[in-house]
Amino acid sequence: MDRMTEQCLRRKIQEARFACIDLQLYLDTHPDDMAAMIDYNCYSEALNRLICKFDQEFSPLLGFGQSLMETGSWVFDRWPWEV
Repeated sequence: MDRMTEQCLRRKIQEARFACIDLQLYLDTHPDDMAAMIDYNCYSEALNRLICKFDQEFSPLLGFGQSLMETGSWVFDRWPWEV
């Protein structure tokens, strides 16, 4: 991936997260659907890569120790209302 704008990267994260949630809900009722399981794993890996990329290029996306990068550094970044 080349360098994306912050807004574009946030959008891609939202899309991947939505796909993961949707597939997870589907797999709750269809646990034997291997194609859906493969799709879920692909989207999940993509989501983790996108979150890592966001953390490295902009700031930790998730606070309170949930970020894959340094915990606590989100405090020093812009707040949502400052964007």
